[in-house]
Amino acid sequence: MLYKKIIITGAAGFIGSHVYDHFANLFPRAEITIIDKMTYAANLKNIPSVENNPNHKLVIGDLVDFDMCLKVTNNADLVINLAAESHVDKSFNNSIIFSKSNELGTHTLMEACKQNNVKKIIHVSTDEVYGENIDKPFKEEDRLNPTNPYSASKAAAEMIVKSYHKSFKLPVIIVRANNIYGVRQYPEKIIPKFILRCIEGKPLQIHGDGTNLRHYLSAIDFACALELLLEKGLNGHAYNIASDIELSNLEVAGLISTHFKNKNVVIEHINNRPFNDSRYAVDDKKLRDLGWSPQRSLIEDLPDIVDWYKSNLEWFK
Repeated sequence: MLYKKIIITGAAGFIGSHVYDHFANLFPRAEITIIDKMTYAANLKNIPSVENNPNHKLVIGDLVDFDMCLKVTNNADLVINLAAESHVDKSFNNSIIFSKSNELGTHTLMEACKQNNVKKIIHVSTDEVYGENIDKPFKEEDRLNPTNPYSASKAAAEMIVKSYHKSFKLPVIIVRANNIYGVRQYPEKIIPKFILRCIEGKPLQIHGDGTNLRHYLSAIDFACALELLLEKGLNGHAYNIASDIELSNLEVAGLISTHFKNKNVVIEHINNRPFNDSRYAVDDKKLRDLGWSPQRSLIEDLPDIVDWYKSNLEWFK
């Protein structure tokens, strides 16, 4: 299907900017509008082509603003909702902001999409909605059991999205992805945070004993998965998006430190989070059966990511 008017929320942030790049290339003639609140993790440097393409524009606004959502989604063919408060540590300190952005913001956007009869919607959730995983990976039909305020707000948003599909036949697909990596990521997340601390000669601070396991998925592979789901995904369904690479926080620190052999990298263990899931793991056979698989690897991509942060130290000043 040819999408002529595309709305991408949160595209001035890290993941959203990669999705924007991908879909701008995929639909070069489309009118693309970014909605972004431009909080601390957003950056105009992430989306430079917005200023150069007359068919693209940025609307600075909060998704809880219903009139804004209604206006921007008018006649939209496709809405991709990536806007979210996403840092788990911050959710322990001010969880109400997470509820407002992730739950009410999603609810407001879905209502606007319903009233404007938007043809296709992709809502980006997280693998954290399943909660802690000890043994076999979670499948899409498994019970959601979030364990922190961030993942709880994302699970609540999913309930709203699902209700709109069930009650109003809203044409929406939900995706639940692993930890996503790449350039332009704000340095509150582990990979860019450790890279910058290595550059600055600071210790790599790790919660608890550092054995917590996470899978790492390329932002580029993630965007390709969304493209495939536009073509083959079923409305009302959720799809896991997983990487084959699973690493502990200590292993991530070790990988990054190998790129700074000229420095004495020190690992510092700090107090753990109030609750820190030991592992997240999802089964994405449902998506892979449609023809997707990850093409990139964190281990292979890491040298270029390190070089990018070395060359862009002013990016997050």
